[in-house]
Amino acid sequence: MALIVFSISWIKPLSSAQNKVILDKGGVFLSASKGKKGGSAAGGSGGGRQGNSSGTKPPPLGRRVTATPLSLSLAVNAHAIRKQFSDSADLRLRMTASPAAPGIRLAVLYLQGIVDENNIRENILDKLQSASAIEVAPRGSKAGDICSRLRSEVITSGLTESVTTLERALDALLLGCCLVLIDGSGEVLAAEASGGSVRAIAEPTSQTVIRGPQQGFTESLSTSIGQIRRIIRSEQLIVETQRIGRQTCTEVSLIYMKGTARPEMVDEARRRLSEIDVDGIVDSGYIEEYIQDKTFTFFPTLISSERPDQAAAYLLEGHFAIIVDGSPFALLAPVTFFRFFQSPEDYYQRFDIASFLRIIRMSAFLITLHLPAIYIAITTFHQEMMPTNLLISLSAQREGVPFPALVEALIMELTFEVLREAGVRMPKVIGPAISIVGALVIGTATVQAGLVSAAMVIIVAFTAISSFVAPQMNIANAARLMRFLFMISAGMFGFFGIISIDLILIIHLAGLHSFGVPYLSPMAPWIKGSWRDTILRMPRWSMKLRPAIAQDGNRKRQASGQPEDQQKVDQQLKGQKP
Repeated sequence: MALIVFSISWIKPLSSAQNKVILDKGGVFLSASKGKKGGSAAGGSGGGRQGNSSGTKPPPLGRRVTATPLSLSLAVNAHAIRKQFSDSADLRLRMTASPAAPGIRLAVLYLQGIVDENNIRENILDKLQSASAIEVAPRGSKAGDICSRLRSEVITSGLTESVTTLERALDALLLGCCLVLIDGSGEVLAAEASGGSVRAIAEPTSQTVIRGPQQGFTESLSTSIGQIRRIIRSEQLIVETQRIGRQTCTEVSLIYMKGTARPEMVDEARRRLSEIDVDGIVDSGYIEEYIQDKTFTFFPTLISSERPDQAAAYLLEGHFAIIVDGSPFALLAPVTFFRFFQSPEDYYQRFDIASFLRIIRMSAFLITLHLPAIYIAITTFHQEMMPTNLLISLSAQREGVPFPALVEALIMELTFEVLREAGVRMPKVIGPAISIVGALVIGTATVQAGLVSAAMVIIVAFTAISSFVAPQMNIANAARLMRFLFMISAGMFGFFGIISIDLILIIHLAGLHSFGVPYLSPMAPWIKGSWRDTILRMPRWSMKLRPAIAQDGNRKRQASGQPEDQQKVDQQLKGQKP
């Protein structure tokens, strides 16, 4: 009972000011009230976000506050840049001269590895060293005029920009630009030359499907955005990019459909991203922790996906996506609990098959949570619930086992978790073999040694298999952690403990939100018409409206009703005599 009281007190009340969600009469999301001191404006305490609580707005990340003017001396500018990089080995400096302007020296700087050196050689160095190209700067012209002439008449491939401060020059270098320094000029020409080795588009490794597109996101931000653009060929697809991280200056893109996504949701996502104040962002997992609605929960409030088709489908429904440069996983929000049991392949198959598979996934989730706990509760407290023959069989198996059912289950569960982690960390060639062989050997050995019963090995093995059924591994990981709570509660209180944890879990889920959207919607609160794509998937022609999170006035996504030819066929069939 103390456990129940403590858990309920830990759950934030649904009427909290930071969790207050405004719904219309039909339960459709309208807006969310803002919390205190930069809290979430869309539900949740905002504990995962690291903002500035002093009341002063921090300087924009990825930009330097100071502005040091460049010198007129090429040597001074080159020395200042090399000093900032501490003469790093990958900083390349190439001196060159202009045959048509012998009195003016030029230098080219770039960072090796993040630029396309062939592009620099063909479109910058070769043109600078070509007399016919440099003739645009006649003999005796001022050095300050050469920068603009080079930009307009010589280096015409790619984007170019004139830079007048040291800080802007450093930023351009780090973004993959090539700097052209001109002796006697206080301007530096920054030419885009980003490139280097990147991973080619390949099949997703964590979200495989039998039917559907077989390509996934890559670590290149531009490539990932381009994959979505190839699916959604609309000018309503908006991409907003900002740099986050004082040291990494990582580009993070917020993508949404204008007119479909609710403006208040997009504003809230934009606000949470702008409040992130950290040294570096390496992967989208960093962003997920900073912008999630609630920190202390097992359940994720954003979906991580490496499939462009899934991201495009979510965008068309009114969600938004966040893609981080260097990460092949996009973040999709807002989401509900039922979204984690939906696979992209559900929409490429018949609706009846998709509905059946969704029921299987949810059943596997419940099995992962409850099966070991139910076994512990029955064998420890409720033996009268088992048939006599089964009870005799289990009693015979447990004869000689020195541990109670709870300890027995914990030993086997932890053993399987170790094997699972070993299979992930081992090389791909031997990883699966280690998991399978290890499970067989250890399971057989422990039964023969009398440490555990054969029934417990079966229970734990089936539970482990069920945990792999969920399409999203983050919801499966939540079930893996929570089943230990169910097991301990069942070992202490039997079925009363299991039911108590279930009630606490339901209350906790009812209090979660994802950017203002209730986590259990459209079931709690009930939203009429949105049930067609939750636990079951109705025929595609019947899902004429977008989910309730879409912007009002633009929820209709297809013509209403069945196609006319199908209606005619149905009428003909109904009129036929048996």
